[in-house]
Parts: sequence; C-alpha cells; structure tokens
Amino acid sequence: MTEIEEKIKHFLTRNRVSTTEVADCLGKCGVLEGIYPINPGLYCAGKIRYVYAHDESNWTIHEQVRDVQPGEIVLMDGINVNNRALVGELVTKFVIYYQMASAIVSLGRMRDANDLIKCHFPVWCMGVSPVGCFNTNVSESEEVKQIVRERKALYDGAFAVCDDTGVVVIPKEQITESFLKKLEQIEQQEDIWFNCIDFKKWNTFDTVCMKRYLTEKENEKI
Repeated sequence: MTEIEEKIKHFLTRNRVSTTEVADCLGKCGVLEGIYPINPGLYCAGKIRYVYAHDESNWTIHEQVRDVQPGEIVLMDGINVNNRALVGELVTKFVIYYQMASAIVSLGRMRDANDLIKCHFPVWCMGVSPVGCFNTNVSESEEVKQIVRERKALYDGAFAVCDDTGVVVIPKEQITESFLKKLEQIEQQEDIWFNCIDFKKWNTFDTVCMKRYLTEKENEKI
C-alpha cells in the first residue's frame, strides 16, 4: 500500500467510520446496491481485489483467489451466472483464514449460509442460494472480457467500507489527502451534532439544517 492508502485505511478502521459517513463524503453515492452482511456487527475497510465468475462457472474465482494478499477485501463478481451462488464455505474459509483477506463482498449470491453464519465470516452479498456455480473451465466471450476489463478498472485497487448498512466503494482517484480531510471533518461534524442533541438538547432542525452551532458563541466550548 502507498502511504496515503495506509493512512486512510488506518483512519477508517480506527474510527470505524460508517458507510453512511463515507457515502456522505462521496456526495451521497458509492453504494453497492443490494449488498448486505451475512453476519451483523462486523466492520471492514480496505483495498479491493477484484475477481469474477462467469457463465455459471466459478473456475476463475478458484484460479484468482490464489493471489489474494493479507488485508485485502475480495470483491467477487458474477457475470451471466443466472442467480447461482458464486462460492460457499470452502472458498470463503480459504480466502479469509489462509489468504488472510479482511472480507468477501459478493456481487451475487453465496451458498452454505448456515456455515457462513456459524463461523461468523465477514461476508457481504446479494443473498443466498443452495444452487451454486459449476467448477468447470468455460471460455470467455469477448463480451465477458470487456465487462471484466471495465469492472476491474473500476474496482481493483479502490477501497471498500463494509458495515451493517452495506458496502460503499471509494474510487481509486479519491484515495487522496483531500479525501482523508473530508473523513476527518465528517467525524468532527458528527461529534458536534451529537453534542448539540445529547447535551445541549437542541432539535435536529436547528442542529443539522440551520447549523446553529456555527453562530453560537458558546460553540467554542463544544
């Protein structure tokens, strides 16, 4: 990781900056739609490694996860898989325990939900299904190759933040000192807002909309 990548990851994980706050820093966008945790109460933030399955086969996932590095968040894509689960407990265990990835984010379904829950694996996905992909070597069409090129460029090396609300992706071009400042500022703002509500007993309109604290002399004590 570069120095700024390390700084942003450290800030996110140390402060458990929520997906809500990160999405606000991104202009209220960046969410991966329909992705939710298998297990509640988990938090992960880190660099994405993009892998994919295609045409009802997860052969390429088995092939690609051998290169996963410790601390990465493995984003598994499903291209033309027709709602089949991408992987289950076996691959998840290999990726999390042996490759030491921080989490798996599946742009598709997962299988073996009972085992994923029992082991409390850090997995976010689009749902579950007992019907999985085949582990057969299928040739990639030009269409699949183009989709992979586009999504790999979009996700590989970006950052994912995962919590109970879902998954937000910070694009590679946003991994900057400027974005770190935004994260620091939104954390400070949240502290001020909750101080106004919890201790000053202000209402949310005065606090959030009118930003009354900016004009109050006593703001210096907040």
